[in-house]
Amino acid sequence: MKKIHFCLIIITMLFSAESFAQYTLDYCQTKARDNYPMIVQYGMIESSREFRIDNANKNYLPQLSLSAKASYQSEVTEIPFTLPGATIKSMSKDQYSAVVQLDQTIWDGGATKSQKEGIKAQAALEKSKLDVDIYTLKERVNQLFFGIVLLNEQLLQTEILKRDLERSYKQVSAYMQNGMANQSDIDAVKVEQLNTLQRETELASNREAFISMLSAMVGEQISTQATFEKPVTQGYSKENKRPELELFQAQSLFYESQASMVAAKNRIKAGAYIQAGYGRPGLNMLNAEFSPFYIAGVKVAWNLGGFYTKKNELRLIDISKRATDNQKEIFLYNANLKSTQQDVAINKIKRLMERDDELITLRENIKRAAEAKLENGTISVSELLREINLLDIARTNRAKHEIELMMAIYDLKNTTNN
Repeated sequence: MKKIHFCLIIITMLFSAESFAQYTLDYCQTKARDNYPMIVQYGMIESSREFRIDNANKNYLPQLSLSAKASYQSEVTEIPFTLPGATIKSMSKDQYSAVVQLDQTIWDGGATKSQKEGIKAQAALEKSKLDVDIYTLKERVNQLFFGIVLLNEQLLQTEILKRDLERSYKQVSAYMQNGMANQSDIDAVKVEQLNTLQRETELASNREAFISMLSAMVGEQISTQATFEKPVTQGYSKENKRPELELFQAQSLFYESQASMVAAKNRIKAGAYIQAGYGRPGLNMLNAEFSPFYIAGVKVAWNLGGFYTKKNELRLIDISKRATDNQKEIFLYNANLKSTQQDVAINKIKRLMERDDELITLRENIKRAAEAKLENGTISVSELLREINLLDIARTNRAKHEIELMMAIYDLKNTTNN
C-alpha cells in the first residue's frame, strides 16, 4: 500500500512539473532551431569539406600508373644493308610491353592551394545560406509565442470581467429581492456573463491551437497549463547583424577563390617521373628479345591556351562579385526602411500606452460611480453594464498594446538580428 501511495505521489509531481513548466522565448527559439530537420545539413557540409580538402592534399602524393599493350604491325623498320660477318635481326612484327610509371608533382602553380581555398569558401557559402534559411524560424516562433502571450493577457482580462459581472449579478439580485430591480435586469447581467464565457472559450481554443503549433516546432509536448514568460524589452539597437550580410561576404570570398583558381590554372607546372617496364622490344629497338628498361626525368608544362579565356573568365567573376555587392546594398536599403517603420510603430504604441493607463483610471472611477448610482436608483442596470464593458475594453486595449509593443520590439530585433 505504501508503494502505491509513493508511486501516486511521484506521478502527481511529474504532472505538476509539466503543468507548471515555464517557457521563455529564447528557449523556444533554441529548441525550434535544434528540432528543425535542416540543421543536420551543417554536419553534412562540414564532412564534405573535410573529405574534399583531404583529397586535394593528395595532389602532391606520388601518382602510380600501370599500362600494358600488345600489338602486331604489318611492317617493321629494317636496315637496308648487310655487314660482312654480321647478322642483324629485324624487329618482330608482334610487340609487347608492360610499364609502371611514377609521377611526382614538384610545383602545380598554386592550383592545389587555390583549390583548397575554393573548397573552404564554398563550404562557408553553403553554411551561410543555411544560416539564412534557418533564421526565418525566429520570426515564426516569435509570432506563435507572442500570440500565446497575447491570448493569456486577454484571458486574464476576461477573468477580471467575469468577476466584475459576478459582483454585479449579486448586487442586482439583492436589489431584486428588495424590489429595486426586476427580472429583465438580472437577465441583462446574465447575457453579459454568457457573452464573456463564449469569448473565454474562443480565446482558450485559440491558445490551445497556438500551443499545439509551437509544440510541433520545438519538438516537445507543451502543456496547456504551462506558463509563458514575457520577454524583457529593455532596449534595442538598429545596427544590422543579419546572417544575410555574412552570406554576401561568403559569396565575395567564393568569387575571389575562383579568380585565384583561374590564375593558378595558367601557371607553369613542374614534376618528376620514373618509368620502368618490360617488353619486346625494349629501349634498344634492334634487340628482338624481351628485356627490362627504365626512364627517369623531369618535365615542365605550360598550357598557353588558358590565356585566351583568362581575361573573360576574370571579367565574369568580377560581374558576379559586383552583382553580390549590389544585392547587399539592396538588402541594407530595404532593411533600413523596414527598421525605420518598426521604430515609428514602437514609438506610437508607447504613446498609446501612456493614454491607456489614464483611461483605465478614469473608467474605474466612472464604474464605481455607476455602481453607487445604481444603488441609489439613479441609473439602470444597462447603464452600469455599459460602463463595465467600457472598462473591460480599456483594460483589454492596455494589455493588447503591451504585447504589441513587445512584438514590435522583437520584430525590430529580428530585422536587425540584435
